[in-house]
Formats: sequence, structure tokens, C-alpha cells
Amino acid sequence: MVITVLGITQILAWGSTFYLLAVLAPVIAGETGWPKTFVVGGLTLGLVAASLVSPRVGRAVEATGGRPVLAGSALVMAAGLALLGLATTQALYLAAWLVIGLGMGAGLYDAAFATLGRLYGSTARSAITALTLFGGFASTVGWPLSAYLVETLGWRGACFAYAAIHVVVVAPLYLALLPRRPGPAPVATPTLSAHAAETAAPAAASASSLGGDRLLRLTLSAALTVSGLATAVLSVHLITLLQARDLALAAAVGLAAIVGPSQVAARVLEAWLGRRHHPIWTAGASAALTFAGVAMLALGWAILPVALVFYGAGIGIRSIVKGTLPLALFGPHGYAALMGRLALPQLLVAALAPLAAAWLLEAAGATVLLWVLAGVTALDGVLMGLIRLQMRRRPA
Repeated sequence: MVITVLGITQILAWGSTFYLLAVLAPVIAGETGWPKTFVVGGLTLGLVAASLVSPRVGRAVEATGGRPVLAGSALVMAAGLALLGLATTQALYLAAWLVIGLGMGAGLYDAAFATLGRLYGSTARSAITALTLFGGFASTVGWPLSAYLVETLGWRGACFAYAAIHVVVVAPLYLALLPRRPGPAPVATPTLSAHAAETAAPAAASASSLGGDRLLRLTLSAALTVSGLATAVLSVHLITLLQARDLALAAAVGLAAIVGPSQVAARVLEAWLGRRHHPIWTAGASAALTFAGVAMLALGWAILPVALVFYGAGIGIRSIVKGTLPLALFGPHGYAALMGRLALPQLLVAALAPLAAAWLLEAAGATVLLWVLAGVTALDGVLMGLIRLQMRRRPA
């Protein structure tokens, strides 16, 4: 029941915030006369706000189990969306996105993963994987719903409708069906399968060197942030980059649609096979698949669908890595707080990278941008290799 609740609420939360402007931005810009770059910049501001609040959110989930944090996030999102619907000036528009950003920081994947880690401890891996299967449908549900609401109610009415959904549906689901008292914070380190114990046994034990653990945390944070950079850029610019390969808009949109099902399919496969292996192997597979997909796009090969399948599969299982690898490396004790700290640079990069990519795209072209992203994904693989080396060196 917990996974179903979080799955439904994550779809609604992502669809009404992160994916909202994909549908509403042209309508808002057309009605208000504001530049589209300014309108889309509201989401950037929201992600910056989400990044800054994420460490505090992690500590709050650690202390409370997540139920009040997630319920509060729904009410904050509702307030921000209502304010967005009322925005008649640019200042009020940006203020609305600041509020929405605070709700995103407390209510999207990072907070949900932290809650699952707090509730299930070292056994949370399967729950995290299951939640990402729900999350894979956020844009699939969110974009058509947003389009319907805009068509029937206008963009302001769509914002009010989403605000009502958060108050009437999302917050009550959290309060009614999530555990009120999650129990004491877990202190045990995770137990690996026999196969993983043979290949990565040091990762299951507590480290005796605080310096080594600190270096491992820094490397993990860098790897997750680097991988998120490529995803953030392509989530915004993928259709533009495909059009730069002389594809019509309809063809580019059709090809880009391959990414979503590829994510879900890869997550299903990981749910079936991943439990037999340490998450570092999933992380390595994610880096390899993402690099292969982006490199194939940069080369301009005719088999673009294959490139997009690889890319979609890579980022699909990376969502699982984001929640399971920190749990496997450092155990359930302090996991929620750790997730909050790890989220800060990831969200900050997700906010700023698309803007930097837009400048590079205009200055140097699509091919250069794609090769830069290929280099970034290769760096992700190198960092995951360093994590593997550090795991081997941790004292048992």
C-alpha cells in the first residue's frame, strides 16, 4: 500500500511541477507576452529553491519518517500552484515558482526515496525500484492531463485544478495511508546476497576510516551529479537536438517518445535481475548505456531509435541507482539525511545545466553539445569505477 500511495502521488507531483511547463509555457508566454525563456526560467528558479532546501528535508525525514514532510510538500505545492494561477506580474510569477520549488524539494524522488529508506531500512531496494516504475509514467500521465486542463480551463484554471488535487487527493493520501510512527531509525548496515558478498563484501561493512567514508561520499555525490547533468540537458533539449539532424518536428517528437518506454522497460529488467547484484553493477550498466546512446547521437548514425533506447534505458536505471547505491554503501542509519545532502548539487545542476547547454547549442552547435555530453557520461563511468575501487579498499 505504501508503494502504491507514493507511486500515485509521485506521478501527480512530477506532472504538476517539473513537467508542467512543457505544456503551459507556450500558453503562458502567448497570453502574458512574457518571453518564453523567462517563463521556463521559473522552473529553473524552483529547482534552485528545491536544491537549497533538500538537506533540511532529509534531516526532517530522518526525524519523522517522512509522512508529515510529504504531506506538507503537497500543501506547499498547492499554495505555489494557486499563486501561479493568480500571477499577473513577473515578480509574482517568480514568487510562485519559489514556493513550488520548496514543495518539489520536499515532495519529489529524493524525499520519497528517503522515506522508503527510513521505513524499510536495508530492505528498501525493492521498494525504491517499484516506485521508479510508477515514476516512469509521470510525463505520460502529466502531459495529457495538463493539455486537457488547459484546453478546458485555461492555464490559470489548470494551475488551480492541480492545487486542488494536491489538497484534496495527494495530502490526504499521505496522511491516511503512510505509517504515522515509523519506529526507531535503523542502525544496522545492509546485508548483501552471497554473490555480492563475494565481489563487493567491503561495501556491506562499516568503515573504520572516517576519511575514507568522506571520500566515498564525495565521489558518490560527484557521480550522481555528473550523470544528472546529461539527463537534465537532454530532458530539455533532446527534441531540438534531433531536429538538428534534419528531422521534422513530428518525427523528432515521435523518436523522443521512445525514451519513456525504454526507461520503464529497463527498470522492470533491473527489478528482476538487480536483486542478485550490488547496485554498483547497475550504476556501471547505467553509465555504459547512457554513454553509448549519447555517443551514437553525436556520431549522427542513422539508427537513432537504437541510440534513444540505450539512452532511455541508462537514465531509467540511474533513477534506481540514485536511491539504492547510497543505501548499499552506507546502510540505513542516516540514509534520509544523506539523501538530502546528495540532492543539493544534483538539483542545482539540473536547474542550471539546461541554460548553459542552450548557450553552447547556440554558440557551437548540436554536435559539439552532444560530444560534451558524451564526455560527461564517460566521466560518470570513471567515477563509478573509482567508487568500486574504494569499496574494495574499505575495511571489512
